[in-house]
Amino acid sequence: MRLRITQTRSRIGTQARHRGTLRALGLRRIGQSTVRDDSPELRGMIRLVSDLVRVEEQADG
Repeated sequence: MRLRITQTRSRIGTQARHRGTLRALGLRRIGQSTVRDDSPELRGMIRLVSDLVRVEEQADG
């Protein structure tokens, strides 16, 4: 399964740890998306910044 992760809110005013997580996810600006393979590590990163991103599941294919 793959996940499309889209940044929906600004990282201004967030903790440095959250900004680093967004950078590690490959997100730099609002509206930018990235597609990643689902894994427990990725789910943990998403949980940390859940208020800043939107996650959609995509079928493999």
